[in-house]
Amino acid sequence: METILNITNLGKTYNSAGKTLAVLDNINFSVIAGSTNAIVGPSGSGKTTLLGLCAGLDRSSTGIVELNGIKLGELSEDQRAQVRNQHVGFIFQNFQLLPTLTALENVMVPLELRGEKNIKTRSLDLLDKVGLADRGHHYPAQLSGGEQQRVSLARAFSNQPKILFADEPTGNLDAETSEKVVKLIFDLNREAGTTLVLVTHDLDLAAKTQRIIRIKGGKVVSDDKTILNA
Repeated sequence: METILNITNLGKTYNSAGKTLAVLDNINFSVIAGSTNAIVGPSGSGKTTLLGLCAGLDRSSTGIVELNGIKLGELSEDQRAQVRNQHVGFIFQNFQLLPTLTALENVMVPLELRGEKNIKTRSLDLLDKVGLADRGHHYPAQLSGGEQQRVSLARAFSNQPKILFADEPTGNLDAETSEKVVKLIFDLNREAGTTLVLVTHDLDLAAKTQRIIRIKGGKVVSDDKTILNA
């Protein structure tokens, strides 16, 4: 089986008020391409920090992050941004849509950054897949939370990522909307053959994945991949 993400002896520390604060300590795991994975743990356990390091949004203090065969720690900020644009999709709790762009334009952004062709057609197709074909000309402020998250989902898949990182993707949504968004995430993920790594407080959502990595106090305390090994 092909491995898309390798985490080796990963640590992250911050200096705060003259003290060194260890947020993550000696994290080790690998992710199989095409698999679905959840990272769970209490608030302040380091889940979001870990996700950011895996995706190359931040640099680790110690250890190695290897994404699609590329060691992120050896790259400059610009090079990491290039890797993200080539290989990674993101969904955030607070949607992170650009308020001055329409839904369609938000989906088109990653494709424009890559200099792709036929980007309007492809972006419209993705909006259609998330059920928003008729909302492309609306701005984020004109959309409900669920609609904004579906736009961000279309944007996340626009560059055909090899791996999708989702940080509390249903954190700001009501139960009914969450259910729809979760179904879309898994359906699109399966259709595209993308690897999914999501951070969540929601254990019902985590249970839908093939593997649950639990973090507490910056350390991995359990790694349940029984379904992957079945």
